[in-house]
Amino acid sequence: MEEEKEMSFLDHLEELRWRLVRSAIAILIVGICLWIFKTWIMENVLLILRSPDFVTYRMMCQWFGVCTEEINFDMQSIEMSGQFSYALMISIVGGVVVAFPYIFYQLWSFVKPGLKQNERKVAKGIIFWVSLLFFFGILFGYFIVAPLCVQFFGGFTLSDQIHNSFTVNSLLSMIISTVFYSGLLFLLPVVSFLLTQLGIINAAFLRKYRKHSLVGVLILAAVITPPDLISQVIVAIPIAFLYEVGIFVAARAEKKQQLNQ
Repeated sequence: MEEEKEMSFLDHLEELRWRLVRSAIAILIVGICLWIFKTWIMENVLLILRSPDFVTYRMMCQWFGVCTEEINFDMQSIEMSGQFSYALMISIVGGVVVAFPYIFYQLWSFVKPGLKQNERKVAKGIIFWVSLLFFFGILFGYFIVAPLCVQFFGGFTLSDQIHNSFTVNSLLSMIISTVFYSGLLFLLPVVSFLLTQLGIINAAFLRKYRKHSLVGVLILAAVITPPDLISQVIVAIPIAFLYEVGIFVAARAEKKQQLNQ
């Protein structure tokens, strides 16, 4: 019996290994495609956030009357392998983002057999919703959070005698991290659903701490955005909305659990 259990455990490890290998292959394939277009991506997806013609800046100018000029700062690569490393980072992170639905599918396929039948039924369509929320978060981070950060920090000067000259790594790290973390942040409703399924939290718990969560949302918005009120409000509203969605999802999960009992 112990040998069977050990073999069964090893079989699970083998399955997990192959699913991780498949995920890595997917990231590699997408990453190679992105590597081919690395110059175009750098100039038209990342560096374009400096331009006043970027869609977010034009909309802010048209809707709120807050118009921007081209951000005046130099960029430099101070390491021998710097630009190669930046291109590699773009390819790998981009590969993870683009291949995210397939990666999550592999992880979910590994976890799913261990769930009960009613739990599988409740979690039906989770791959679609997780992927949808993740990509919504990526778009929010790219079109809202990252432009606000680039505009503020890129144009901020302490003195006219100090000229901004940033490394490419600092710019790319800020853009990629804010965009990627925004994608993860949009998975809050899914996290609420899973924690409710595990019995760790419930809708009543989320409602009880709604006021506390609003304070946390404002703090979080202050951390990931420039220190100005408009930027914080723009970011805080969707996060607060996602918290309310999490309450709705938790309540619905509880209702389905009661019906299945």
